[in-house]
Amino acid sequence: MYSHEESGVLHGLTRVRGFTQDDAHILCTPEQLQDEITGILQFVKDVMGLFGFEYEVELSTRPEKSIGGDEAWTQATAALKLALESHGIPYGTDPGGGAFYGPKIDVKLKDALDRRWQCATIQADFTLPERFDLTYVAPDGERRRPVMLHRVILGSIERFIGVLIEHFAGAFPLWLAPVQVAVLPITDRHIPYAREVEGILRSRGLRVELDERNAKLGYKIREAQLQKVPYMAVVGDKEAAEGAVSPRQRTGEEIAMMPVDDFARRLEDEATIRLS
Repeated sequence: MYSHEESGVLHGLTRVRGFTQDDAHILCTPEQLQDEITGILQFVKDVMGLFGFEYEVELSTRPEKSIGGDEAWTQATAALKLALESHGIPYGTDPGGGAFYGPKIDVKLKDALDRRWQCATIQADFTLPERFDLTYVAPDGERRRPVMLHRVILGSIERFIGVLIEHFAGAFPLWLAPVQVAVLPITDRHIPYAREVEGILRSRGLRVELDERNAKLGYKIREAQLQKVPYMAVVGDKEAAEGAVSPRQRTGEEIAMMPVDDFARRLEDEATIRLS
């Protein structure tokens, strides 16, 4: 997608000229409409729960410039409103904020600075199926007009990533972190064992970086913390002799030395995504 934004309003990843949307369209019968809207609302809840986002919901109604008849707009607005109210979802109203072809539910994320950014949206559209002359064959053999739902969950991927980085201040949970663990050999002679540890962790599907630089351990730890790597695995003579690692968290907390396999299982368990 492309937007002709003026140069003065461009802002990092949150307002850009070119962006990508996870846009999809659901064609359904009028009888299926409520269940489909409910399914999308649950999808939004699940995804935002993964990232720990708080969000607000608005119902955006018919703008001055629009297409379609009054009856179609009334039906579409009522369907969205009923879905929100039947599931006890609090919402505000944005009069005239709908798309030109239909009303919509807008989901606005709160970022680290308490700003609101529109991301997910659900648009109910009775008008475009009419203009495209879309039909389906009903159980009685008659041709009927479907309803179209336009939906995005993340919205602009670029904007979502920008808000996500600010939300976590770069300290992503383990499952999301680009690098999950940094393996830190104490001296050069520990590099061969450090490579073994790296291989074991990689074989378990973990994202690992090995710091082989000829630098002091304290410097390596500080660098990993600045990069907000969730875990560090320190290896030296004792760890090599026992097939173990001495883990540290990016917060500075040290964890007792443990076998490499136990450490890998700990990371695997923590990295497992659990829906709220």
